[in-house]
Amino acid sequence: MRPRPKRPLPQDTVHHPLFARFYARMSVQADVRGGVAGLRRELLEGLSGRVIEIGAGNGLNFAHYPRAVSEVVAVEPERTLRRLAVEAAVRADVPVDVVPGAAEALPVKSEAFDGAVASLVLCTVRDLPRSLAELHRVLRPGAELRFFEHGLAPGAAMAAVQRGLDRTVWPRLFGGCHTARDTVAAVGAAGFRITAARTFRLPERGPALPTSYCVMGTARRD
Repeated sequence: MRPRPKRPLPQDTVHHPLFARFYARMSVQADVRGGVAGLRRELLEGLSGRVIEIGAGNGLNFAHYPRAVSEVVAVEPERTLRRLAVEAAVRADVPVDVVPGAAEALPVKSEAFDGAVASLVLCTVRDLPRSLAELHRVLRPGAELRFFEHGLAPGAAMAAVQRGLDRTVWPRLFGGCHTARDTVAAVGAAGFRITAARTFRLPERGPALPTSYCVMGTARRD
């Protein structure tokens, strides 16, 4: 009887090795010099219990989870960033389990988490409504979604620039990133109740970039 041929290993659903290396360096600099580390602390303050984080990247949020969090399941589809996230998880003060997977099909049970975190990731997911529907599915009733994202500019001129970039070069150059997504509207449309949201610019001073318009907020799964 002939041995069965080995099946090729499945490729990662997201594979941006060049951008991943660029992002790993850029994100650390943004934390140290751009004040993003403080925004991460603000985003995660008050969380407790089991938390799922989608698009964990290189794990820069892990150091800021409060000790009341009993476990973080960190989902990251990109191999290079996932390896860096595993290294960051070892240094975290709370248990962090880094797993492969896409936001559109989270590899976890329904209603299994007390909180969810989306941090600078909803711009890159391939299907935003489906990704938010998955977060809604895995959260327990009454649980909270924390989000910190860049997105659609309030002014018509910059919004037009953003949409033009999204249709052309920006997603190809920056790992699937889209600059003109309306995070708050998308979260509300997914069945969450927005409980807080504030908008701001990064950086606060100087010329605005297509990615400068940010929002941080919370929403509940009622």
